[in-house]
Amino acid sequence: MTAEWVCLFSGGKDSSWALYQALESGLNVTRLLTVHPRGDSYMYHVPATQLAQLAAESLDIELIEVDPGALDAESTVDSGVQGDSELEPLEEALTELSTEIELAGVTAGAIESEFQTSRIQGMCDRLEIDLFAPLWQEDPEHLAEQMLDAGFEITIVQVAAYGLDESWLGRTLDSEAISELKTLNEAYGVHILGEGGEFETLVTNGPHMSQPIELEYETEWDGAAGRGKLQITDAWLGEPN
Repeated sequence: MTAEWVCLFSGGKDSSWALYQALESGLNVTRLLTVHPRGDSYMYHVPATQLAQLAAESLDIELIEVDPGALDAESTVDSGVQGDSELEPLEEALTELSTEIELAGVTAGAIESEFQTSRIQGMCDRLEIDLFAPLWQEDPEHLAEQMLDAGFEITIVQVAAYGLDESWLGRTLDSEAISELKTLNEAYGVHILGEGGEFETLVTNGPHMSQPIELEYETEWDGAAGRGKLQITDAWLGEPN
């Protein structure tokens, strides 16, 4: 029996790039696993995870969906406690899956977050599986160039940082946007790939996808808070690539 890999997958650029790199490296990725957080999360990408099913269809990879449930009041007091609590449903899902398949490891798209990566690595150690994290400690600008050169089409679905206004919602993360983000990084410290939650994305097409994800949406903008998101009203798979 060939060992199988699971991609921790949100549909955003980082987890999608980790998946793409895993496939290019010849890893036998047979499952995507998406966690659907309720509200803000320290561990997971939050917006538009409901579109993971469309991405899975385009990728032709089976999707496992995990509802972590609502966190109790005590767990929200401390970020470390909340992070540990958020990890538990993921670990339970992987533990159950490991009774069905020979689980080799998981892929993750973390770039600089020690908070997330240390917890995922600890989980992998407990499950005695490997972690494939090809973005870890890589230069963000170089990663962005690689994604665009590979043909990733990336849409910004949420922003929450000084310097990013409503015009960024629904914008394509292309070379021009990356250039502007470099300027914002120098001026305000905005991470070029949004690693600190400055912005979130959805990969709508790529070389490993058979069909693009098409979107209809409205924008929600909170000027007082300086943050906003896309409210996706419809989504479907377009014509085959």
